[in-house]
Amino acid sequence: MILDEIVEDKKMRLPQHKAKIGEAQMRRLAEEKMREGKRHPSFYQALAKPGISIIGEFKKESPSLGKIQSRINLTDRMKEYNNSVDAISCLTEEDHFGGNVGYLQEIRRMSPLPIIRKDFMIEEYQFYEARAVGADAILLIAAILDDVQMRDFYQLTKELGMDALVETHDEEEMERALRLDADIIGVNNRDLRDFTVHLETTRRLATMAPQDKVFVSESGIVSDADVKFLKESRVDAFLIGRAFMEAENPQELARRWKSI
Repeated sequence: MILDEIVEDKKMRLPQHKAKIGEAQMRRLAEEKMREGKRHPSFYQALAKPGISIIGEFKKESPSLGKIQSRINLTDRMKEYNNSVDAISCLTEEDHFGGNVGYLQEIRRMSPLPIIRKDFMIEEYQFYEARAVGADAILLIAAILDDVQMRDFYQLTKELGMDALVETHDEEEMERALRLDADIIGVNNRDLRDFTVHLETTRRLATMAPQDKVFVSESGIVSDADVKFLKESRVDAFLIGRAFMEAENPQELARRWKSI
């Protein structure tokens, strides 16, 4: 299963990170960043306001798409995102998505928008690292965490002054997210076991989402028809990667999709 392979590779990568900056030092860096405070809205606030919010993603590649041919450079992309989307997602997973935390640090310097670190979070170290490099939120993937891990990581995220997007892809994982009382619940339309995409997953699981939670649809949103289909469900935000990464003008695309 692809997801298992990604997690195993992450376990092998983490010692390399710790060899450069130990966990105690990374925790101190996270605490220093917390003391600086924030000069922009939280990730939750960016998504909870009235109307559809859009999270614009930056990623270099993915197991399902291979290398992504971006038509604009990172600087121009951030200018367009700053003028059109509500938050930014940055892939930091190295082996399968071509990411690293350096990209997030670059984006932090270029944008006042809240940023979510999108990665496969399996150890406390990664949460300190996320805060230290400027992330405002992290991704908790229910499929790779048990209930104890999910609860402990969610609490740690809040203690570090970040928000958590708890990602689900079926009814059982939705139930777990609801028991956690997560503020932001996402549905990944791409099944991480085989990377097939089914937008119906969002519509099906939307019936389980309480009105007082922020509900996010992730992945596979590439057309006007997709946006219209998902807006007919109770969705508060879209997380969009490929369509924006391949667009010459993501700002225009984001504005059009908000207006549908």
